[in-house]
Amino acid sequence: MAKKVFVFFPDGVGLRNFAFTNFKSIGEQMGFDITYWNNTIFSLKDNLGFKEVKIEDHTAHKLLPMYTRARKRAELNVSRDKFKDDVYPTYKFPFSYKGLKNTFKTLYTKWLIGFYSSEKGIVKLRNKINALERSTSKYKYCKAQLEEHKPDLVFCTTQRATQSISAMLAAKDLGIPTVAFVYSWDNVPKAMQVVETDYYFVWSNLMKAEVLKYYPFVKENQVIVTGTPQFEPHFDDALKQSREAFFRDYNLDINKRYICYSGDDETTSPLDQYYLEDLSNVVRSLNAKGENLAIIYRKCPVDFTNRYKAVIEANIDIIEVIDPIWKPVGGQWNHVLPAKEDFKLLYNVCEHSAFVTNVCSSTVFDFVAHKKSCIYYNYEQPQLKKGIRDIGQNYEYVHFRSMPSKEAAVFCEDKKDLEGLVKSILDGKTSNVSPGLQWFETIAGKEPNKASEYIWESIKSILK
Repeated sequence: MAKKVFVFFPDGVGLRNFAFTNFKSIGEQMGFDITYWNNTIFSLKDNLGFKEVKIEDHTAHKLLPMYTRARKRAELNVSRDKFKDDVYPTYKFPFSYKGLKNTFKTLYTKWLIGFYSSEKGIVKLRNKINALERSTSKYKYCKAQLEEHKPDLVFCTTQRATQSISAMLAAKDLGIPTVAFVYSWDNVPKAMQVVETDYYFVWSNLMKAEVLKYYPFVKENQVIVTGTPQFEPHFDDALKQSREAFFRDYNLDINKRYICYSGDDETTSPLDQYYLEDLSNVVRSLNAKGENLAIIYRKCPVDFTNRYKAVIEANIDIIEVIDPIWKPVGGQWNHVLPAKEDFKLLYNVCEHSAFVTNVCSSTVFDFVAHKKSCIYYNYEQPQLKKGIRDIGQNYEYVHFRSMPSKEAAVFCEDKKDLEGLVKSILDGKTSNVSPGLQWFETIAGKEPNKASEYIWESIKSILK
């Protein structure tokens, strides 16, 4: 009899990895009965024809936001003291004192942080969070769904969503094995593990070591290296278009060489538009010297600002805007979800661009998978002033310490150097592809094209 697996979406971030890739078809070929346990407003049944069980009760305990924020900050405080490293406080977002309600929440959260900032305190805090969520109507609702459908295992597609907690507790309390997928390459040091499950699937040996380092209550045999489906489409040649077809579809000039500018969210790079402006000035300068260049601007899918508008309009002759194919299915930022068609688009943007430039984005891995270089901007803009976050902070984060060498990306440390670096990459004299591929292997494992297969093999092993 086929083993029934619930693939749980607490929010939309897992759709790209686990609904739009070949993840489901691979699992079905291996004999699994797959149902999507869906906490999002995106209907997998209506849009994709998948078997799903919808969660309609989204109740969380009213104290949950304060307790989870306290848990995160307490973990970062412990990491700071335990590893004697001041990088951890830089992961904290500022408190709000706007209005009486926010002031009360902040003061209560700070009291919790002061009381629970120890390894034993964190365990108590997690236990308290679990007790709060067990008291909700959502916990009872999810438990009833599990009792009705009787899955053999629940696979949670991200470890960082608070909407996961009550559902995972319901499964554990019924004795159903639970697995959480650690969603992103930077999540573990940032104290973003919200759920506690029986097993954790991670991208690489590096990420496994991090989980064991930061979460001493997790045992070695609970952490399984699988890779991530995130990069699998880059190895699917069926997505590849000819240069002529791609340029025709997006009204690009077949005689030009395009540099991709990959936009960032406003938190990571608040002055991002000025780096696009710098690249535009470099392109104009090089074109005046005989090059025939232009820019593909691909925005960050969840950036809803108009901060690039003036730069794009001033350079409309050299900037082609090709937006990622993400679709709004609700009114909030996390209700903008990727469409399956974006895999093909991203594949071909990588394939047909000369290289990519951005601020500290994981698109470095998307492009090195296509043997293309990446320039990381690492200089301050003159518009930087008090209250605006300096992008240089990003490169100090723990996940950047995984670089095998500084050459794993092409760092532009001074605006004056940008033109020379662009020209050198175009001429084949500078490249980060070889060390970048080493970094990619460190982050995503040796076989990033087989992650879905390894996830299902690991689930099969757990069920045995």
